[in-house]
Amino acid sequence: MPHLTATRLVVFSLMGLIFPPHQDASAQQNIHRNAPRSRNFRLDYGATLNQLPVGARVRVWLPLPPSNDHQTIQAMEPELPVPGKVFTEPIYGNQILYFETQAPPSGRLLFNTAYLVQRHEVCGMHSKENKIQLTDYQRNLFLSANSKVPLNGRPLDLLADIPFSSDPLVLARTLYERVDEHVRYDKSQPGYGNGDVLWVCDSRFGNCTDFHSLFISWARSKGLPARFEIGFAIASERGAGSVDGYHCWALFYHNEKGWIPVDISEADKHPQKKEYFFGNLTEDRVTFTVGRDIQLVPQPKGGPLNYFVYPYVEVDGKPWPSEKMSPAFSYVDVQRKPIP
Repeated sequence: MPHLTATRLVVFSLMGLIFPPHQDASAQQNIHRNAPRSRNFRLDYGATLNQLPVGARVRVWLPLPPSNDHQTIQAMEPELPVPGKVFTEPIYGNQILYFETQAPPSGRLLFNTAYLVQRHEVCGMHSKENKIQLTDYQRNLFLSANSKVPLNGRPLDLLADIPFSSDPLVLARTLYERVDEHVRYDKSQPGYGNGDVLWVCDSRFGNCTDFHSLFISWARSKGLPARFEIGFAIASERGAGSVDGYHCWALFYHNEKGWIPVDISEADKHPQKKEYFFGNLTEDRVTFTVGRDIQLVPQPKGGPLNYFVYPYVEVDGKPWPSEKMSPAFSYVDVQRKPIP
């Protein structure tokens, strides 16, 4: 299996990292600024597979965070048991790092990828020029149903008797408010986190996946293109720490402003920031993949993934259970020196 090429993964020495001066967390709360905030950090993304049958065939798929208008990613040399290869997922264009090997005598397999991330605050409502024109393929893609995101039936019943504007901004704001009204952020009971719109319609609680799946269902049903993004959020205070789990959000498309984000679960958790999270995202996050029903490459024995943010592992052709995998996600704020 070929090594990752230098054009796909760039190696950066840790000698080029220094800690920035301490920044008061209160500055994070100031959302009335002329220029978007930025943040530089190193993100380590790894895991240990446990209790592997000795000699079993182990296949591992890892999502690779992309560089885009809101983040610049510089990948460091991955720590893998064997060389990996990069593939492109065919529907959304997500990048996948893949490797396969045999389980060692210890029954444990470790791997880690690391990235230098420069992330910018997204101020979608302040965009003065739309540089992103959707192709017919993209428009159809972001107006179509997913396996857990239907565009008819029970979800639309919840919108009965609500007037909707033909203005996409007013429409999106109405849906934003309706989702926040219908769903509460609550992970104390099982069932959340699958982004199953029918489930959240009835349960009326969930996490970020559930909030934004409902928004996307409603937006697409009203002819407003919407997309799902997933990655990780990090603490707003500068420093270092662990990353406990994924975070996701949604974006809707406006012909004049391009993609405009909403983070309804954060608005529900922090009502004082509800106005901000319609159209804006903090710089305290990193995007890994876009979309649902992800078709991995090379093709696994299992079907498409509901979403793709954690390592996907198959052992002898069967999905490896999450309870036998110990993730290790962490971040540290850094300041990059210029590359000679």
